[in-house]
Amino acid sequence: MQNKKCRMTNQRKVILEELKKSKEHLSADELYILVREKLPNISISTVYRNLEALSECGLISKLEPGKTQKRFDANVKPHFHIRCVNCGRLDDAPFVIIPEIEKVIQRFEASVSKLTGYDMKGYQLEFLGICPKCKESMKKQKTEQ
Repeated sequence: MQNKKCRMTNQRKVILEELKKSKEHLSADELYILVREKLPNISISTVYRNLEALSECGLISKLEPGKTQKRFDANVKPHFHIRCVNCGRLDDAPFVIIPEIEKVIQRFEASVSKLTGYDMKGYQLEFLGICPKCKESMKKQKTEQ
């Protein structure tokens, strides 16, 4: 959702490039470590400020899953996420929102708006589960007991 013109500074360009390159949902702290390799004098507050600006411009998505740290996603196309309730890992859910599903979501948003009086600005759907790494770790712990 692009709601204002975004001036593409060198810092924003590098932050965006690193986020796209990672293919993950990184936190500001994780991005800071990557960006410092290219811009050694950048501060963590500058990374936070620029992530917020890129999000407001619609160039990235800001994810605030549960009570975990904010994450940022270079994929701004409509899609869903799956989060591990054990370690907090966040991944894209492996399916595409087809037009039929999009129509159902639009009807659902319209219903929610009508029932609550809210002006809808979007949605986020997050599936919850145990990631493969945690599942394997739990399995090992059980066999060791």
